[in-house]
Amino acid sequence: MSVEANHLQRGGSPAQSARSSSVNPRNRLEDDASTKTDKSIRRYAAGVDRALSLFDTALQEWADYLPFLARLLKVHSIPPPPSRIHVSSKRSICKALQLHPPGISDIPHKSLVAQRLSQCLNPALPAGVHQEALRVYTYIFSLIGKNGLGRDLPYYLPGLSPVLAFASLLVKPPLLSLFDTFIVALDPVDLRPALKGVLLSLLPGLEEESSEEFERTHAILQRLKSALNYEVHGEKKGHTSSGDQYFWQCLFLATITSKSRRQGVLAYLQRHLPRLGNISPRLADKVSEGYRTQLADDIEAVTSPEPGLLIRCFAAGLSDDQLLIQRGFLDLLVTHLPLDSGVLHSNVPRPDHVRLVTAAVSVVARREMSLNRRLWTWFLGPEKPSAEKNESTAPTSVVNGHDQSQGHRVKYFRQYGLDILVQSIIAMFENDAVPTEKARPFRISLALMDQWEIGGYVVPQVFLPALKSVFRYQDLAPTPEAFNEVLRSANVFFDGVESGLIWDEISNKLLQSTEMQITDFGAFQHSLEIAFFVLKNFNLQEEEMLTRHMPLLILSLISKSKSLLMKNASHHGLDHINQILDLTGKLLDMVPERAFATQTSEAPTFGEDRILNLDDDNSRFLTEMREYYANARESTKLDASPINNQSIARLILHNIIHLIKDDLRSDSVVSTILDAEISILEKLCRRSFVAHLIDISDLLSIVQDASQVSGTKPPNYVCFKQIASTLSLLETLHVALAPQSWLEDYRLRPILSNLLAGLWPYLSPAGPKTNVEAVRYLWRIHSLSTDTKLIESSIATLMVESDLPNKGQHLNIESARRFATLWSHSNSSYGSHSRRPSMIPRTPKPGLTVTGADKEYILARPLLLLLDSLQDPNGDVFIFTSGWLQSSANIQIILDFLQQTLKTDWLHFREDPDVPKNTADAEGTPIDFDGHMYHLQTLSNIIQYTPREIWSSLLSQVSNSGAHRNVKFHNGHANMSEMEQRSPIDFVTNRSCLIRIGLNLLTKNCGKRANDLAKLSRLKQAAASLVQDIILRSSSIEDVAEEVESPVIATLLSSIRDADSPLQVSLMNLLSLWLRRRRSELIRNPGMGHRKVTSGDRSSQRTSSLERPIEELPHALGANPPPSLLDCISEALGSVGSQPVLHHWIRFLDSCLPYYYSTIFQILMPLVERFVKTVTAVFEELLVSFRQDNVPTTATIVPVNTMIELLNGTEQILARAHERLLEDESNKISAKSPDQVQGFFGNMVSGVFASDGPKTRSSSSNNRLTVILCFKDVVKLCLRVWSWGGDSTETALYESALSGSFNHTCLRLRNRARRVLEHLFAAESLECLETLVEAWYGTRRANKSYPTSSVVLNLLHVLDGSRPRNTIPAVFNALYSRTNPDALDPERKSTLTSELLDMDLARFLVEYTRSLEDDAMDEIWSDCIAFLKDILTNPLPHRQILPQLLDFTALLGAKVDNTNFGENRKRRKELSELFLRQLAATFTIKPLNVNIEYPSTRTHKLLGRPFQENRSTSTPADDDIVVILATIFPGISKILIDSDRIVAAANTVSAQVIVPTIRSKSFPLNVTSTFLDVFGFLTRIPEASKGWKKDISDAFNDPRLFCRPTQGLAASHWLPLIQQWIILDKERMADFVSRLPSPTSAGIMFGVGASSARLEADRKAQLNLRRVATLLLAATGDSFVENIAAIQDKMADLLTATAASSPSSAIRAEIYMVIRAMVLKIAPIHLASLWPLITREMQEAISSLFPDRNRDKYNMHCVVHACKLLDILVLVAPEDFQMRQWLFITDTIDAVYRPQGQEPRALVDELVEDLDANARTSHIASTPIQAPSQIGGRKPLLTAELLQSIRNEDMLDRAIRPFLRQLSINSFEGTYSMTSFDWQACYDDLLLDIFEDETLV
Repeated sequence: MSVEANHLQRGGSPAQSARSSSVNPRNRLEDDASTKTDKSIRRYAAGVDRALSLFDTALQEWADYLPFLARLLKVHSIPPPPSRIHVSSKRSICKALQLHPPGISDIPHKSLVAQRLSQCLNPALPAGVHQEALRVYTYIFSLIGKNGLGRDLPYYLPGLSPVLAFASLLVKPPLLSLFDTFIVALDPVDLRPALKGVLLSLLPGLEEESSEEFERTHAILQRLKSALNYEVHGEKKGHTSSGDQYFWQCLFLATITSKSRRQGVLAYLQRHLPRLGNISPRLADKVSEGYRTQLADDIEAVTSPEPGLLIRCFAAGLSDDQLLIQRGFLDLLVTHLPLDSGVLHSNVPRPDHVRLVTAAVSVVARREMSLNRRLWTWFLGPEKPSAEKNESTAPTSVVNGHDQSQGHRVKYFRQYGLDILVQSIIAMFENDAVPTEKARPFRISLALMDQWEIGGYVVPQVFLPALKSVFRYQDLAPTPEAFNEVLRSANVFFDGVESGLIWDEISNKLLQSTEMQITDFGAFQHSLEIAFFVLKNFNLQEEEMLTRHMPLLILSLISKSKSLLMKNASHHGLDHINQILDLTGKLLDMVPERAFATQTSEAPTFGEDRILNLDDDNSRFLTEMREYYANARESTKLDASPINNQSIARLILHNIIHLIKDDLRSDSVVSTILDAEISILEKLCRRSFVAHLIDISDLLSIVQDASQVSGTKPPNYVCFKQIASTLSLLETLHVALAPQSWLEDYRLRPILSNLLAGLWPYLSPAGPKTNVEAVRYLWRIHSLSTDTKLIESSIATLMVESDLPNKGQHLNIESARRFATLWSHSNSSYGSHSRRPSMIPRTPKPGLTVTGADKEYILARPLLLLLDSLQDPNGDVFIFTSGWLQSSANIQIILDFLQQTLKTDWLHFREDPDVPKNTADAEGTPIDFDGHMYHLQTLSNIIQYTPREIWSSLLSQVSNSGAHRNVKFHNGHANMSEMEQRSPIDFVTNRSCLIRIGLNLLTKNCGKRANDLAKLSRLKQAAASLVQDIILRSSSIEDVAEEVESPVIATLLSSIRDADSPLQVSLMNLLSLWLRRRRSELIRNPGMGHRKVTSGDRSSQRTSSLERPIEELPHALGANPPPSLLDCISEALGSVGSQPVLHHWIRFLDSCLPYYYSTIFQILMPLVERFVKTVTAVFEELLVSFRQDNVPTTATIVPVNTMIELLNGTEQILARAHERLLEDESNKISAKSPDQVQGFFGNMVSGVFASDGPKTRSSSSNNRLTVILCFKDVVKLCLRVWSWGGDSTETALYESALSGSFNHTCLRLRNRARRVLEHLFAAESLECLETLVEAWYGTRRANKSYPTSSVVLNLLHVLDGSRPRNTIPAVFNALYSRTNPDALDPERKSTLTSELLDMDLARFLVEYTRSLEDDAMDEIWSDCIAFLKDILTNPLPHRQILPQLLDFTALLGAKVDNTNFGENRKRRKELSELFLRQLAATFTIKPLNVNIEYPSTRTHKLLGRPFQENRSTSTPADDDIVVILATIFPGISKILIDSDRIVAAANTVSAQVIVPTIRSKSFPLNVTSTFLDVFGFLTRIPEASKGWKKDISDAFNDPRLFCRPTQGLAASHWLPLIQQWIILDKERMADFVSRLPSPTSAGIMFGVGASSARLEADRKAQLNLRRVATLLLAATGDSFVENIAAIQDKMADLLTATAASSPSSAIRAEIYMVIRAMVLKIAPIHLASLWPLITREMQEAISSLFPDRNRDKYNMHCVVHACKLLDILVLVAPEDFQMRQWLFITDTIDAVYRPQGQEPRALVDELVEDLDANARTSHIASTPIQAPSQIGGRKPLLTAELLQSIRNEDMLDRAIRPFLRQLSINSFEGTYSMTSFDWQACYDDLLLDIFEDETLV
């Protein structure tokens, strides 16, 4: 009693202090009667307790409930129930409740009594039980009285609340009588907290107006509403309006939260909702003041204190799934809440108004006419009364084609509904939700167009926001399918909009943006992007769009571009102008030719002859266009266009010509803008007949001025892009204008000459970026010219005009190189032998047609100028020309041209001795002797300086020449030694002197002046030629005493440093000749030639494909070259000064290599290193050059040619070294014995037992190692070169306009690198392959320039020497070299120079096989099968790679299954057997390590993501057998075609992987997502279910499974496995429920054993409860509905546990987890019987937090999970719980607007006040829980992530108190926001709790 008295004193309200009975002691749930000491009271309580005990012991079926109720109430006066009631039940008369002592009205054990009565009202029980229970309720209410019922209402009302929803006709009357008599009669202070629950209880009675209980329920609600209007003030009661307000607010909340009650709410609103519209002016005089006052009070009642609830009530009803409810709420809108209501415009905030309109307009998505008709009525307002129609309108009055009554309704809509409707639809467009919600506003807008009074005003305002919405969504859409769904809806909407409106909005947006683009670049850019988006994704092919609106928009954009160019010169501004022109061009592409072909008579014309007033014409046009579209909005018929299309074409032409002229005059012209303007001009001229209006004279004058090239100061180049633009303009004019006006203009020739001069610098080979395009432009210029000599004369002039100080020459070196580039690209497709495509475009160009022969004829004069340089052998042009002729692929063309210039008949005339030698031929044509002599001299020069390349061609042409008739050939080249003319002159006396003079001159130096250096260079060249000629013509050099090498090499080094190319060539020729002649004197055996490798040699397996004809090689030389020669060559290869003559150096090196025969391996590595470094440096420069601006270069280095020459040299030296290596090895290794076993791997196995053969010498091994290392360096270099241009991300860096040059350069380098690689592979396939594998594996990932793995695989597929039938055996050899090298023949072994392991090669084998085409299996099948069989013969050495080989075998099966080759069942069977044997061998030799513990994932990670295992090493898990099995098992049926083999494989995996892992000591730390993937694949094999079901059962029953490391895998992997398990074994739930023990205290009294046994029982119970919760979460939907009763009984039993029982009360947290799982997974209709149990348990658990309560039964962990359960219940809000929610939180408007002086009555709110009053810290200092993000829905407040960071001793202050304090307000805010809860968040949080091992005892 003292406790109750103390509690009553806490009430601060005066109204409550007057009576104690109305106060509800929420801080305790114990009964006061049980604490009485009176004997009668104790007897009374004991009787009630005995009656209650029958519920636990005697209830077996529904009939047993009646005896139980009879125990509580004397039933002799009650009519007998149906005959099914037992006779003993009828005689069961106990006084129980009726035998209460006099003066005592309290009920003993009222909490348990209320729970049992509530359970007797279970929907599954018959009506008789319900009636008997209601009779007991009636007696109790009568006994305790009004005050007692007000105090104990939380006990009894929850049981009665849901009954009316399922009550039968016999039960409803007594139930309503109970509410009417007792509940409604309570004081308002007691009714107020439970009002929402009471309303939810009674509203089902209003669902059917024809039912018997409707009127009675309605009357009860009215009494309830009236009862709230009276508050107690002492003994007086007065009426107040606050009760009405509170009633309406609770009714609106009930509508929002409960879908099933909306029908009843709708019925009540139709009767009692006040009309919130304005009073009609007609009736204003007839309405009394009292009515106005009453109406104002009623309106205030429904809108105060929170008008938003009224709006949300309507929004919820309008969004309901049931059509009838939507229709009813629309009727309410029309009749009670019209659009012109003052409530909407004054009381309701704007966002709420938008919410209401959004919900209303969304009903059109259902396409239901009844709904649409009501919606139109609400938007358009009521019809005008007929009297007003007759007075105000005439029968014929029309407003915009419609009568004035419709005009009145349109005016109503525009005044009250237009703005808010537009805002609502725009808000829907801006809401980037799921695709279906994103597409909804498009469908709504389309539906609104059916009602022209609404859609005609709404669509114009939402059209652009709709386009912006779908444009924005393309970047926000989660998947392309989601975007496509929205785009389809947008297209349907777009097609329904009038074309005039579409183009009006688009043009206005673009024009407004162009005016703002100076200040707001972002908005302008956004507008342009939207315009391009519309052109790409929407249908614009309507005739009216194409012929009327598009021409208008094109003209407006062109005119705006003109004004913008005058105002804007910034980078952004020019870029935007370029985009405008691009958009204009795309629009012009869409406009058909017929659009400009005809002229409509009704459209005005202007702009024909007023070019001087172009700005005025543009302004006038824009003004008329705006007026045109403005009139179109107000009219139902589109007026004629403001200007006819021919006038539009003329204005476009004048504007674009003006823009082109301005750009050509500008000094800072932007080529992209000029190109766009020219493109528009070309398209316009092609589509219209306005080209004749172009002033060609004025335009060509401007073009001529723009194309001028100043030659006064070198260099002054015309911009390359400007040349292209000007050329495009000329081509456009050439096509558009009449030929006569074009040909007669005198300005054309100088313009074309200027363009040629501008293109000339871009032909420089030093800048290959623009070569191809420059040649194309040059021939396009020729096509424009009528003068066939223009190109010839201009190029010849440019070649001889030199800006360089080189006055002694007719031609400078740069001009020669440029012409060579022109010749090469112009004739690239000449001849049938060429397989490359022509570099000249095949598309026809205007003007002349240029053929291959025409190009040769046109380039004749410039070619002769180039060949004239051969007459001066001392110049650099001569060196270039001779080298060009030697390397030119078109030498035959040049020879043909020169020979054709000679008159054939004249040649025959001179050879015929009978014909007189006159000066004319038979036809009298004069013979040009000087010209022929000139050509003959030129031909002689070519023959002299290019003998090797031209000799065979010359012999084929002049076959009668006696001098060449007996020439022999060696491999296609003429043998020049047989053609030498040996001089008979003896040089014994003078030769030495001349050589000495020449050598002295070579060593002379002079001053630093340029002229002196040039003269000295020519002098040294002459001296070298002199010495060379002497040595060449000498038959012997034995009498030459001078030492030639040293001075020549010294001078050669000096010339390299001075970059003196001509001198270098002369000295190399001299030195090469001297060494060759000197060597001939020292050879001991002159007849010995190059020794070929025979087929019988041991090295026949590795013959070099690099060998080619070379000079005769001796085995030893009498004298070696001086050491300085190698240094000189090395320096030349790396010097920039020697690169212009690099091809001479390569030939010189090739001629010197025979002299290093004995030391080839010593010099190989330095030379190769020098080659590699130089190629890398040049390659880097080439990469940089392609990233620079388009500026021609005058550098002397040609990077492409340089790289090719260096690669040639590298290939030559490697070939010589490899040939020498093979020759040495063939002499030292004996051939294979003929009696050895031959096979794929020879004697792999037998070699293990054979004796060791003779070992090779260490020097030979070192030599091979040297060669292999050089091979590896070159392979890596070629791989990098080949990978350039092969990556799409790299090529995207370069301009598309120059893609031709880029592709040409890449193609040349890639082809050369590929050929080198093919030769290297042919020589050493195994070592080269290992090098590529090393690159593929990424051992140098730190190097960003290293190629990717895909590049390596692509390379292998294109190399001729690396076909699958060659590569696969090579990989097998590499594997054997590392796993079992003794089983290989020596010639098949690898040198192991690569940093590759056997596992790396196995990974490559798998990936390479995966990249092969399926058809390749035919050629590698036999090798693969032989390899696998050999592996299985002795698998121990290969144990590390067996998992990868298993993947390889599976890959073979998958690929073979896709081909006809795999249809052979014998092959498939053989592969299946190999796979099974391999699988068994893998687990036998390399068992799975199941004790590896992987770090657990953090609990805050999202569930469902794959578990990321972090290994201790950085290597990937490719060798993990589990990972490999996860990739194999999805396609296991393709490998094992028989079900028996599949089952065998599954059993093997289960026995070797699944079972050991589960039974391991490390379980579940050793479980990964991959392991569970394999487990999941096993569950999909029905035949193997017996095995995997036991495995899952073992894992699930293992207590270690429920731990924190499992959290990351629970949702994504474990639960799907469990779901598959329970589908096949549905008895699992009953099994686990049966394992739950009942609490007991027998047999355990005291001691340590008692505590241990209790802990063990607690742990078992916790684990079983968690297993039950896990099964509930894993199951689908209501799978375990039949087990609910058993679960309920067990939970009720376990909830009786105490701190001393076994199991103890510590298991309550797990019980709460089971309840949370049931709430989330089972439909609420199946949980009706659980709510009494849940309600009482929740009350007791939360009440245990009161400071004066004993907490032995509820520890802090249990309380935390009780709070989490409450959090979930409040969040999910099942409808049965909503009627009980008021017990725990304030679920009404009082959560926000608490009445002054009123204390909280909800358990949570009262508990918070007590905790704050007794807390160590104030509630202000307590940090509130941060509300989770609402994205995706409302989420729980108490999450596992939050609680993990809080210690147990701080849990109350840091978690529970803030949670309880926020719960009520958070629940109300969630309801107010009308946001659904996030089911996935609740699900994930529960999983984290279930798999949390720290909470287990």
